[in-house]
Amino acid sequence: MLIIGIAGGTGSGKSTVVRQIVARLGEGRVSVVSQDAYYYDSSHLPLEERRKKNFDHPSSIEFPLLAQHIRDLRAGKTIQQPTYSYITCSRLAETIEIQPTEVVIVEGILILGNDELRKEIDIKVYVDADDDDRLARVIQRDMAERGRDAQMTLDRYAKTVKPSHLQFVEPTKRFADIIIPQGGMNQVAIDILAKYINSHLKD
Repeated sequence: MLIIGIAGGTGSGKSTVVRQIVARLGEGRVSVVSQDAYYYDSSHLPLEERRKKNFDHPSSIEFPLLAQHIRDLRAGKTIQQPTYSYITCSRLAETIEIQPTEVVIVEGILILGNDELRKEIDIKVYVDADDDDRLARVIQRDMAERGRDAQMTLDRYAKTVKPSHLQFVEPTKRFADIIIPQGGMNQVAIDILAKYINSHLKD
């Protein structure tokens, strides 16, 4: 089994890179585990308090459970990945069953910053993108998927996303084995990564 970590800032194009890697390798060979599924539950707080949560701070993620799930997959065990709603800002009762496969991709902005999780990752990838491009993608995503208008997203970006990116996300670039500039638009880098993964599996 090959564990691949794909990190990078919010809106950098991580999900696009993941989708393209899966498409090149074949869905039956790849399982994807998302850091975003492992946010701590905050349903005990009023909704307005939940919405103020800094989703870009390492303390918001249940990393011990995520790292354990990666170890379980490597050991050939099926896991029950949590699910999280950005609308209600709480963990849901439903889980998603993930089977061990040849390749497991762990995707999330903070995955290279956690020592316990980083030790489980065989190939560390950082998806890089300009701040302006990331912000434009974040606005589009938040309006389409997370029930926020443009002003809410801009306020959140200024208060938590940008400061946390500079403090917690961008510094993890130094842990990366591969850096993909221009995010999901960089077809050459994605092709090289996919070919490397294939050759590694054959070896």
